[in-house]
Amino acid sequence: MYIPIGGDMAVREETIVGVFDLDNTTWSKHTRNYLRLAEEEGKVIPVGDELPKSFIVTREMGMERVYLIQFSAATMEKRLSKKGRSASWLTKF
Repeated sequence: MYIPIGGDMAVREETIVGVFDLDNTTWSKHTRNYLRLAEEEGKVIPVGDELPKSFIVTREMGMERVYLIQFSAATMEKRLSKKGRSASWLTKF
């Protein structure tokens, strides 16, 4: 199944490694370092023009991507729950 993540973009549910809330995760130097390295390697894809609230990490065919999205991790969980899908991949820190 494809999950809409904002704008005209969607990701395949089975490629999602995790959804992370920016407010709760970026206090960690490890998260900041991960996002900085992903940006330097061209793996970060901003979705929409608004300030991002969370990021989604996907991995498909050996390629990792980081999507900066305007929705909170909780909103993504609700979207999946409404469609009767499992949100087992959702990670909230």
